[in-house]
Amino acid sequence: MRKSLLALLLLAASGLAQAEVQLKEGHPDRYTVVKGDTLWDISGKFLSQPWKWPEIWHANPQVENPHLIYPGDQLSLVYVDGQPRLMLNRGESRGTIKLSPKVRSTPMAEAIPTIPLDAINSFLLSNRIANSPEEFQAAPYIVAGNNEGVISGAGDRVYARGSFDESAPVYGIFRQGKTYIDPDTQEFLGINADDIGGGEIIAEEGDIGTMNLTRTTQEVRLGDRLFHTEERAINSTFMPSEPTTEINGVILDVPRGVTQIGQFDVVTLNKGTRDGLIEGNVLAIYKTGETVRDRITGESVKIPDERSGLLMVFRTYEKLSYGLVLGANRSLSLKDKVRNP
Repeated sequence: MRKSLLALLLLAASGLAQAEVQLKEGHPDRYTVVKGDTLWDISGKFLSQPWKWPEIWHANPQVENPHLIYPGDQLSLVYVDGQPRLMLNRGESRGTIKLSPKVRSTPMAEAIPTIPLDAINSFLLSNRIANSPEEFQAAPYIVAGNNEGVISGAGDRVYARGSFDESAPVYGIFRQGKTYIDPDTQEFLGINADDIGGGEIIAEEGDIGTMNLTRTTQEVRLGDRLFHTEERAINSTFMPSEPTTEINGVILDVPRGVTQIGQFDVVTLNKGTRDGLIEGNVLAIYKTGETVRDRITGESVKIPDERSGLLMVFRTYEKLSYGLVLGANRSLSLKDKVRNP
């Protein structure tokens, strides 16, 4: 079976009027798909707002597999009733079809999705947010290493103390990281749990569990905490969308520990589900303008914020969320603002 190059992510609501879209200046009339393309890249060639891709699909429910695009296929921009639409000409004489916003799932291994998931896959599987300090304090913890060692690695046996779930013996190992405080309200938002590794409880005696370490990202230490892995399916078909509420937030942190942020970096935002954010929401990034001294008047003057990039939220918590920087036209920094695109 021929592998798909690209999964067109389809969530257009049937029966709704399609909103007007803005074509990108200098857009092509035709584009031939090449190996390595993503839907985000292609839509960015035609649209000023790439997340509005579904609005230029020409719906045709007769098409069996409109969500797959292959190398060699050609996209043509046409107008239907005065509105821009895209037609797909299958390569190798497979005929011309109209792109349709029909929902269809495709195995992750067989389809390359809209967003380059390899930039966030490991992050999706490991990092997490604790909602309170008590959540850390209540979790089981490493009390001893093998042969009374204080540090351990993959393949070692360690001992943990606490209450364990016999029906789910596999745990992730985490170390308490940064505590996030809202810079404006000073509200506690959550604690970053740094992924250290994982293992399986193979025996219990009282409140002591014997664990085999199966995976480590760094040395496991005494006091590291055990949590069950979050039961969240990895969404291989993120559908970029605009938030339905007004978002005015900031970049709080870069979990990988840098201060200069670029394309495909993961960032932590001070907004979450209570603010209306959902996975797939796209936000514009604004470089915070500096405050300078006016040499003529002597006054302090703030330079306007400048739009400098775009990110997509891929994991949400109540008060925080993780986002992937999709593009940036300059180096970004902590405390840069995020708003509706």
